[in-house]
Amino acid sequence: MKNFQMNRRTVVAWLGFGALGAAHAQARIDSDSVTLEAARQELESGKSLVIDIREPQEHATGVAPGVQLLPMRQLASRISEIPHDPKRPVLLICNTQNRSSATLKFLREKGYTNVRFVQGGMSEWARRAWPMVRP
Repeated sequence: MKNFQMNRRTVVAWLGFGALGAAHAQARIDSDSVTLEAARQELESGKSLVIDIREPQEHATGVAPGVQLLPMRQLASRISEIPHDPKRPVLLICNTQNRSSATLKFLREKGYTNVRFVQGGMSEWARRAWPMVRP
């Protein structure tokens, strides 16, 4: 019975550590991303530069007004176009957030601290029928 109690305590401890790890992971996601609503507000107020990392043919289907195109595949050769200044927030947007979250990891490895990705991406922007333009 003593071994069972020790095992039970071990399991409870590991579950607690797992919950802490999950909370830390969620906090990391929250600091790395911004909601679509917040992104729209930051874009429209001029607070943040929003960069569309989709391919040109995707960008041409429609984008939020004021968003700049810098395709993910060109990022390494055009990285100097992304402000490095912590006072100049940069938001990355793609179609669904998969590429923008991956790009964020790349930029963080390069020392960028002023970059976040937009949750939901342009597909969610379009689904909400928010203003879009064709470049």
